[in-house]
Amino acid sequence: MQNIAHLFSIFTRILALTTLLVFGLQAQAQTEPLSSWNDGAAKQAILDFVKDTTTESSPNFVPPAERIATFDQDGTLWVEQPMYSQVMYVLESVPALVKANPELATVAPYSIVLEILKGDRAAVAKLTMPDLEKLAMATLTGMSVDTFSAQAKQWLAAAKDPRWKKPYTELTYLPMQEVLAYLRANDYKTYIVTGGGQDFVRQYSETVYGIPPEQVVGSAVGTSYGYDIDGKPQLTKEPKLLVNDNDAGKPEAIHRHDWAAAPHCVRQFHRRPADAGVHQIG
Repeated sequence: MQNIAHLFSIFTRILALTTLLVFGLQAQAQTEPLSSWNDGAAKQAILDFVKDTTTESSPNFVPPAERIATFDQDGTLWVEQPMYSQVMYVLESVPALVKANPELATVAPYSIVLEILKGDRAAVAKLTMPDLEKLAMATLTGMSVDTFSAQAKQWLAAAKDPRWKKPYTELTYLPMQEVLAYLRANDYKTYIVTGGGQDFVRQYSETVYGIPPEQVVGSAVGTSYGYDIDGKPQLTKEPKLLVNDNDAGKPEAIHRHDWAAAPHCVRQFHRRPADAGVHQIG
């Protein structure tokens, strides 16, 4: 009996130590910043930047009210291959448009999109940039802001990436999610500055990234004020590009927002050479 009691005592101690070790490692993973990042220059640069700008004795100290970080989205925060998510939304909105206007079924670029959606991926090469612009205007405008919001949310809830077979909103990059969380933990206000549609990204930015809609800057079309058939006021999305938030358009779009006037701009997380203009005004 003494041997059994002794063995039971040892087993209990081992179990307790194992439990403490597991929970300790989990707690460390939760508290250590950028835990999914490999140790290296990139990770250290982010840690050094945050320390340098949040330490009061540092010459580069930035007051909390002026701490702002901007992020590109496609290819930076979530997947962009094999095709931009919003482009997929545009393409998959064409059948409803054709159903309402059957004559479009034999007219390019709508007919080309129907080929693509039937499985002819090679047909994508037939679409030119003017074609995509025409499709975007046809599927993203001509309805009220509320109607667009409802349609976009419905698509986002059901659509899945053709490669990963998962909702687009689940295909974000964990390392970048950690950067967002780390910056916010250090009193940085995080923004998305994207070439994608501002109204589209605002539908999911808060639930996916923790970034509220008002902190999303993107390409935008004009709107007009009017009334629906019941006499209720509404804003209608018009087929006129108001802001092209690409290339030089990014710093121009940033300038339109009050926070851009902060004397200490902004840490930018963008990956494209075309976004150099954003860095140059930082």
